[in-house]
Amino acid sequence: MDNFDRNVQKTFMRAAEGIAPPLRLERQIQKELFGYCPEFGKRIAILFGGCSPEYGVSLQSAYSVITHLDRKKYTPVLIGISKEGEWFQYNGELDKIPADTWCNERDCTQVVVSQNRTVHGMLVLAGKRTKEIRIDAAFPVLHGKNGEDGTVQGLFALAGIPVVGCGILSSALCMDKEKAHKLVQAAGIGAPQSFVAQRGIDAETVRIQAEKLNYPLFVKPVRAGSSYGISKVMEPGQLEAALRLAFTYDSRAIIEECIAGFEVGCAVLEGDSLLIGEVDEIELEQGFFDFTEKYTLKTSSIHVPARISAQKAAEIKETAQKIYRTLDCSGFARVDLFLEDSGRIVFNEVNTIPGFTTHSRFPNMMKAAHISFGQILSTAIDKAIKNEGNI
Repeated sequence: MDNFDRNVQKTFMRAAEGIAPPLRLERQIQKELFGYCPEFGKRIAILFGGCSPEYGVSLQSAYSVITHLDRKKYTPVLIGISKEGEWFQYNGELDKIPADTWCNERDCTQVVVSQNRTVHGMLVLAGKRTKEIRIDAAFPVLHGKNGEDGTVQGLFALAGIPVVGCGILSSALCMDKEKAHKLVQAAGIGAPQSFVAQRGIDAETVRIQAEKLNYPLFVKPVRAGSSYGISKVMEPGQLEAALRLAFTYDSRAIIEECIAGFEVGCAVLEGDSLLIGEVDEIELEQGFFDFTEKYTLKTSSIHVPARISAQKAAEIKETAQKIYRTLDCSGFARVDLFLEDSGRIVFNEVNTIPGFTTHSRFPNMMKAAHISFGQILSTAIDKAIKNEGNI
């Protein structure tokens, strides 16, 4: 028995007495253990909640991700972020996450991301002692602001920790509707005619510009998700109220022409190559696909596959792949498009962290292409870990 073995034996004896080992020895033990048992080494931090209007959606998506994760390959480390922005390691029952009863003293311990790259993980602030938890990748299941906009991706990049899904640049670009539209148009793909208004702009100036687009038109926050703050404006008298709503979510609003046609979507998953789900189609009885419709489908239906020709579906898939590459996406993304009555394909937006509930569009498009929920997660996680050297 060498010194290391004796130290390990002593550590186990002390652990039984509630005495923690020195950090250096703890790291060495973990390294040796992971070397012999690599299946224990893939610890995936799954982030949920967050400072975003889409906090509740995140809880539902994260629950689905956690319950579909292959536990033979990965060990989840659950990181909950409260509405106030507090970070916790969560060790309670999984059902408390979608019920939004997870954030309590019994189940939660404060945690921060260590910016020391040698730690490669989180620091758990338990009492007077700080405990390190090594993680191999972070999986932010955070929708909208402070999760899908490049902020969290940047935090983990500084720590040298791979992030599942899109990186800093693509997340920021896809969240900004104006910049995404310009880049996609530069790649030769159509996008709605639009202009941007800054908070504080004179309403009459906006009205004059809007006349050039014709009514109806859409007013949207430039940086927001899940159709928050979006209005369909039928006539000039509704424009000012629509702007006020959009400005509650962002300092800039984008005013877009209304596309004559219907919305289609395309799920893109990246492993060694791009895997494309079946195209879906949103059928609306009235209005537009706002937040309520997305999560209740009261007056709308989603058809998978879309009720279009095989030739047009192939064209949409090809366009989605081109947009995915143009915006530097990685891991996965849902590309939303319009199909005009004339057959022209028009870009709408890219969701870099789409909904991951069992009834969400992304997993259902993949399911129609015979790719299971578990396969989606494993493919995206393995891609992130494989690309760690690029951080």
